Amino acid sequence: MTHDDEPPAERTAAHWVLAGLITLFGVVVFVGVVDQGRADSAVLFVALPVLLAAALALTPRQTAHGRVFAATTMALLLAAVMLHEGAVCVLLAAPLVYAVAHGTTALIRALQKANRPYVFVAVPLLLLPGLEGSGIAGRIDPEQTVEVTRVVALPVDRVGEHLAAGPHPTGVRSAPLRLLGVPTPGQVSGDGLSLGDRWMFGYHGSAHGPGGHLLAEVDDVAPGRVGFRFVEDSSITARWFTWRHAELSWRAIDPGHTEVRVQVDYARGLDPSWYFGPVQQVLLGAGVGHLLDMLALE
Repeated sequence: MTHDDEPPAERTAAHWVLAGLITLFGVVVFVGVVDQGRADSAVLFVALPVLLAAALALTPRQTAHGRVFAATTMALLLAAVMLHEGAVCVLLAAPLVYAVAHGTTALIRALQKANRPYVFVAVPLLLLPGLEGSGIAGRIDPEQTVEVTRVVALPVDRVGEHLAAGPHPTGVRSAPLRLLGVPTPGQVSGDGLSLGDRWMFGYHGSAHGPGGHLLAEVDDVAPGRVGFRFVEDSSITARWFTWRHAELSWRAIDPGHTEVRVQVDYARGLDPSWYFGPVQQVLLGAGVGHLLDMLALE
């Protein structure tokens, strides 16, 4: 079917009914959020997505891909409304959802053009890449490692002093972390690089969850290197990944510069691996960079 064969786009009563239902849903959620004393969140995380979804519902689409895009976007917006600040989860998954929706649409239309109905049995095969971790299919390489290296303008002995002082709260520099609203520690305590010394990273509660904290303990010490094990993790990030082990090392490059490296082993909590593996790698790399910022090495 060509573009000319598509039915004309007209606004019908069904569009108005759908927009009305979306608006009613938004009003109910908006009132509930305001009653909880979160008026600012209500405007940003409820009113805005609902208005966008209602506008899409009132915009007829002529092409199949246009209709799929509108329906998918409305579903994502309403999911974001339900999650409030947790909309970061929806945002991270959105490219995958769009790819699956439009890929399925393209395949079905190609099969329709081929005029061979029996080949539609191949459509369920599209589900196979998404079965990873569902219980039907196993997980692929959930154990991952992220490493961040930074050269700082400090002699190696001064770097050791800064590291021994432990981390301190600081503003988030990373653009991805800021734009996505990824939870970062709001309270940090602890110091020392000796066996048994502990560093604590506390998270403020939000729509992501009740907050919680991450507790790391020094379990290995060598010249220019310290290892940490994670003895407790009740943080709001625990649903997305599990910390395994971390290593902090530093070495002199010249009298005035030192290379600092952080390597963190973790278990990915999200599937499929081909999508969330790279996504978590990027975000955790930014998170490790934020840890280096908290160590005040610059």
